[in-house]
Amino acid sequence: MEIRELKAKAIQIRMDLLKIIHRAKTGHTGGSLSNTDILTALYYRVMKIDPRNPKWEERDRFIASKGHSVESLWCILADLGFFPKEELGTYSQFGTRLIGHPNNKVPGIEMNTGALGHGLAISVGMALAAKRDGKSYRVFCLMGDGEQAEGSVWEAAMAGAHYKLDNLVGIIDRNRLQISGSTEDVMGLEPLEEKWKAFGWHVVSIDGNDMASLIEAFEAVPEVAGKPTLIMANTVKGKGVSFAENVPHWHHHVPNDEELEKALAELSAALDQLKQEEQVQ
Repeated sequence: MEIRELKAKAIQIRMDLLKIIHRAKTGHTGGSLSNTDILTALYYRVMKIDPRNPKWEERDRFIASKGHSVESLWCILADLGFFPKEELGTYSQFGTRLIGHPNNKVPGIEMNTGALGHGLAISVGMALAAKRDGKSYRVFCLMGDGEQAEGSVWEAAMAGAHYKLDNLVGIIDRNRLQISGSTEDVMGLEPLEEKWKAFGWHVVSIDGNDMASLIEAFEAVPEVAGKPTLIMANTVKGKGVSFAENVPHWHHHVPNDEELEKALAELSAALDQLKQEEQVQ
């Protein structure tokens, strides 16, 4: 997909995730809205994947370490055909496969995740296996910024650098908010980029809600041979819904009927604006 197509797709995924959260009356709205651009760039442009063959040996691997923000991922996997789109209607219902965290009973999911701090260690193991088996696949791991307070993240960071895993890409959804408020108030992280550099990673800081910047950063990997890459994706929590942006309450707030209607109208207007810009050009 081209950049304009990716932007349009991200808007549609935001609309879809709001609908399934509203229907289920549960979910993590703010973080799913902030990570949608990241996942859209990866799944529709960057990663080698095959929905018809989810276990393809040469596929790139994606680990959602911030597993609570799974709604955007479910919507993308359904849209790509990993499972029937109708199944989205069962999200968080009794007996469903589509629970509130990634579930590897679903095609396209590599590992059950959600206990924060585990995803990067899993990703290090996968990337190391690729190196030792002579495989060319890459491993992408999406982490939350609040998750950076977990000591296991830094143990994995040391291992990634030690084994020179330049096929490993860590991504931090740096929206600066977590369930109980600002990351800097809960557990100060700064200077976060310098910390990752000190652990031996190549660090790239970008606007994580800008599709062109995401594509440029992802397609440059591995930019430095022998070093894993950390992409600091500076995002807005609740991105795309004006009244949810940068509001801590929307971490796991479920939109009511009126909020859903208003949010969908905003996103629909953004999609129309994108189409008008395309016609002008």
